[in-house]
Amino acid sequence: MAKVIDFQTDPSRYRHWKIRYEGAVAHLMMDVDEAGGLFEGYELKLNSYDLGVDIELADIVQRMRFEHPEVKAVVLQSGKERVFCAGANIRMLGGATHAHKVNFCKFTNETRNTFEVAGAESGQYYIAAVRGACAGGGYELALACDHIILTDDGSSSVALPEVPLLAVLPGTGGLTRVTDKRKVRRDHADVFCSIEEGIKGKRAKDWNLVDDVVPNTKFDELVAQRAREFAAKSGRPADAQGIALTALDRRIGEDGSLTYSSVEVEVDRAKRVGRVTVHGPKADEAPPADVAALHGQGASTWMLRVARELDDAILHLRNNELEVGVLVFRAQGDPALVAAHEAFLLDSRSDWLANEILLYWKRVLKRVDLTSRSLVALVEPGSCFAGPLAELLFAVDRSYMAEGDFEGDNRPVATITLTAGNFGPYPMSNDLTRLQTRFLGEPGKVEEARARIGEPLEAFDANELGLVTFCFDDIDWEDEVRIFLEERASFSPDAMTGMEANLRFPGPETMETRIFGRLTAWQNWIFQRPNAVGDTGALKRYGTGVRGEYDMKRV
Repeated sequence: MAKVIDFQTDPSRYRHWKIRYEGAVAHLMMDVDEAGGLFEGYELKLNSYDLGVDIELADIVQRMRFEHPEVKAVVLQSGKERVFCAGANIRMLGGATHAHKVNFCKFTNETRNTFEVAGAESGQYYIAAVRGACAGGGYELALACDHIILTDDGSSSVALPEVPLLAVLPGTGGLTRVTDKRKVRRDHADVFCSIEEGIKGKRAKDWNLVDDVVPNTKFDELVAQRAREFAAKSGRPADAQGIALTALDRRIGEDGSLTYSSVEVEVDRAKRVGRVTVHGPKADEAPPADVAALHGQGASTWMLRVARELDDAILHLRNNELEVGVLVFRAQGDPALVAAHEAFLLDSRSDWLANEILLYWKRVLKRVDLTSRSLVALVEPGSCFAGPLAELLFAVDRSYMAEGDFEGDNRPVATITLTAGNFGPYPMSNDLTRLQTRFLGEPGKVEEARARIGEPLEAFDANELGLVTFCFDDIDWEDEVRIFLEERASFSPDAMTGMEANLRFPGPETMETRIFGRLTAWQNWIFQRPNAVGDTGALKRYGTGVRGEYDMKRV
């Protein structure tokens, strides 16, 4: 049985990162344990990383948001001599399955995006303090920071050497961030990405590859100064007390099922379908009475608890159930209670914790958008698709809604309840809401929907407003859903990934959509080409002293 990749960790289990807190400034040290690879067969030399290193980093970034609200600036440095980070481990990439490489690159991108926006969203700014070689994914780690400081010691450099060295491309947004974020001139970028040795000193600053270049004797002084400057512009409350992100209540069955406090996942491997059911708040689980009560509940409050559980479930399915091609989303409970919990957070956004929970929902919903599986939602009797859970309806590729009473089913008639949350707080990667994206050619429909906020919309009204794909009564429901699931699971996974990636993000391109769109194309093509992964390819021959042999035909 394949190893189950677990995305849950905590500071007591970190092997690759060290953190020191000094009031408003946190010092994050990358000190990768060479023997701590997620799989056997490679050593994580030169601060290179694999998925396990990034799982820890994702946990650190998340805990920084919730457990350390006093932090306003994070200084990212290396714990190794003469190397900042060598990037993704080449031996790991050379030996990993194609699916693992793509999932690894996607998760790494999502983690980078999380701390990339932390300054603007949460007042936690990241500063990369680079000493030594900063190459490939190591430079991509720095690129995601708000500010990059490079020491001018004659050897420290930044580089994206994947093209000349490995016959692949920077997989975590490197090329896109160089041109779109740092706005490096195209010809300079062409030179930079074509050389193995990278660029150092004054030229790195002149080409805008870094923000500061400073002599080694003044390096620590400047790093401290920039940290103070970024901390000074943060609106993060200095006296805030964090909450503990306690371990999730999760059970994993041998059949692949997952059971959390409010999320259940059923895996039907024979039919290649995963069914994700989110349970709304219990009848006695009212929204917090006030902000103090929210802080008192901490990680147990329903909105945060469900976001964490859904996030973990999606990551588990992505990485551990590779043949499950269709994910079915269901929501069961009282939609009024779901809307009330969200309304409390929206009304309390001036509080750092309420705001962080809403921002976390934005990230989780983006994770759903970017999951390369066919997604469908079933609005059944007893459903609670309201507010953040209604966003799942607009994230999926298709949605089916039950019409009227179902014989023998005493649950309430299926409804959808729109809230203020469906019109702004959870934008997609294209910076539009899911409703704006849905109605790109009919913007007036968004306003029609907005006028119905708070109404429990039954099938006829939901269909008229364009909120679902199809509605069926109890005579046709079971057959229609079954036929769809069987058909979808029978299609080529490659064709489905390509089709869905093309259809999910209409509208304006952003740096984020370009990163993930290019990732889908690059990694699903270049990482399978013999020039990279063949027996004589560059990834397989790396470190042998023999360069890869290339099929020189341009295709």
